[in-house]
Amino acid sequence: MDIEALRDTGNRTVPPSGLEGSSLHTTAQRMNYVACITVTRQSADDAGVREIYVSVDGEEIAVLKNGQAVTHELPAGPHRLRAHNTLFWKTHDVVLQPGEHARFKAANLAGWAVFGFLIALGAAPLKLLFEREVN
Repeated sequence: MDIEALRDTGNRTVPPSGLEGSSLHTTAQRMNYVACITVTRQSADDAGVREIYVSVDGEEIAVLKNGQAVTHELPAGPHRLRAHNTLFWKTHDVVLQPGEHARFKAANLAGWAVFGFLIALGAAPLKLLFEREVN
């Protein structure tokens, strides 16, 4: 492309081929159809062991370790979010509006009997917390 085509013409710079604002138009149109979800595993009550597997509409999007988070873009509309720690499963059916950002928190919680299981078996059942955060 010729550099002269990009030079100032009058008081403003004109992109070649009349592409003024084309990226803004694309972004605005895209935002009309996109929503986001964020799942965090950053609770102080988390036991800190075992991964939490997160999926949206049957597609795994993350394997969260303690302290991690994931943000996922998806089309606005109805979706099924699932989380599990290989022992317990939790499901949320949500309908996301265009531009909405839904936030969820997940954690593996230790109950009163966990340490007895750890001593006897070397593993323990951890209760799964997976809930939507209220904005």
